[in-house]
Amino acid sequence: MGITIQNITGNTAMVIWPKMAGCVDSFYSIMYHPNWNSMLSSYSRKSFQKEERVPTTRSSFVVENLTPLTTYIMCVTCQSANPSSDQCRVFNTLERDPASASNTKKELALGIWLTSSVLLLIIAAVLLYGCLHLLCRRRRERLQEHNGSSKQEHGEGSGSPAQEVSISATLHYSNLKHVASNWFTFQGELLIVFL
Repeated sequence: MGITIQNITGNTAMVIWPKMAGCVDSFYSIMYHPNWNSMLSSYSRKSFQKEERVPTTRSSFVVENLTPLTTYIMCVTCQSANPSSDQCRVFNTLERDPASASNTKKELALGIWLTSSVLLLIIAAVLLYGCLHLLCRRRRERLQEHNGSSKQEHGEGSGSPAQEVSISATLHYSNLKHVASNWFTFQGELLIVFL
């Protein structure tokens, strides 16, 4: 039959075959298997790890998701036939594709960025809660001291220290929102640098 394997990379290979005049089935079977020496039952269809079906109108196909630096056997037959030796070829995949390695690095950088962002956000939330809790407690203590001294001097207090605490807490919350916004902007710029 004379099939050929071309454009071999670390993860893909193109198989080309001549049209089979005697093939009355509706598709060709492209079977392939890594490590030809591990196949025990010769050219039996059950021995192949993968099988792709291609319409009989085509005479080439790109096989994907191969393993780099691996010996494969690939066969092309009619739909129901077992392959013969002239319908098969053995080939070796190359090293990992540079584009695939680059994508892996980008995915790793994105994962690290997301993990660090979540951890820093949790730490920031804990610190914020602790600071606000401490600030409110100190304000409350000062307010109680001020109210105590104010009652001794003037009788009932005017209630303005409570308003001061509320305004101060609002200002601190606004400042913290500004800091969080700047942090996420920094993280976005860091991700762009990684990519």
